[in-house]
Amino acid sequence: MMPVTPTAHAVRPQERPAPEKMSLAGALNAALRDALDEDPKVLVQGEDVGRLGGVFRVTDGLQERFGADRVVDAPLAESGIVGTAIGLALKGFRPVVEIQFDGFVFPAFNQIVTQLAKMHARSLGKVRLPVVVRIPYGGGIGAIEHHSESPEAYFMHTAGLRVASPSNAEDAYWMLRQAIAADDPVVFLEPKRRYWDKGEVDLSAAPAPLHKARVARRGADLTLAAYGPSVRLCLEAAEAAAAEGRSLEVLDLRSLSPLDADTVEWSVKRTRRLVVVHEAPVFTGAGAEIAARVQERCFYHLEAPVLRVGGFHAPYPPSRLEAEYLPGLDRVLHAVDQSFAH
Repeated sequence: MMPVTPTAHAVRPQERPAPEKMSLAGALNAALRDALDEDPKVLVQGEDVGRLGGVFRVTDGLQERFGADRVVDAPLAESGIVGTAIGLALKGFRPVVEIQFDGFVFPAFNQIVTQLAKMHARSLGKVRLPVVVRIPYGGGIGAIEHHSESPEAYFMHTAGLRVASPSNAEDAYWMLRQAIAADDPVVFLEPKRRYWDKGEVDLSAAPAPLHKARVARRGADLTLAAYGPSVRLCLEAAEAAAAEGRSLEVLDLRSLSPLDADTVEWSVKRTRRLVVVHEAPVFTGAGAEIAARVQERCFYHLEAPVLRVGGFHAPYPPSRLEAEYLPGLDRVLHAVDQSFAH
């Protein structure tokens, strides 16, 4: 029998490069570098992304490597940044724009929801806008309002936008690469409090689909569903609950629009309990949509109501009150206790 010759793209297990240890910010930098390197149509634009390398240094070194025509320092005008990206996309480019802080996105909100999200439908599918809007979001860095917001629900509600958020370095690399390759506009939410968390990134791996949730920890008694910055918190809660004999499953949603409701349903039908955790206010937040989907799909499997843990329906507080505003381990475990009390 003749031996099978590997294809040109196959990599034998012993030849695969070892995973690299990276911070989440470093993984994003590597994703941008590789995308710029592989496709001359990819551009990066934003405030201080060039010479400074970004406020969080996510774009560090890219302008020096690729030049100021491809890594562009933009004026302090978010509407202009996104509007320029729309024009570039119409001309065949794949712009990646950075909004310096989450709360700065609102001057560009009109461009995103009335133009970027709708041109594909308005043109009956003839126009595609492969624009990635990178937004560092969430709290946990001791900042104030406009620097610690969680605006994901606004974009989830807008048809025509994909909305995704990684929680770890490997997902940060691969999800950003997939977002840049997508032909639809993607709002890419980066959990700034996790920028310095490190993890292994396998650059030779076959990535999971961009909009597929993953099981971050298997469990049998209750499901914790989270995304972005709250996934690590839920893993810590599951570890603490294990000491009390409770087996909690942690789902990393990864994508908010489209939402992988099938994986949530699969998990909840086994555990029969669900707590959704996010930093955004609970009122009409992502958890409300997830709770509604689970109620529709899993009503007869539930042993307790779906509970939500999140921020309060109030403006983001001064930094000295941030710890009281954001969900922490105690609030997540309290919700778990409430669920088991039913």
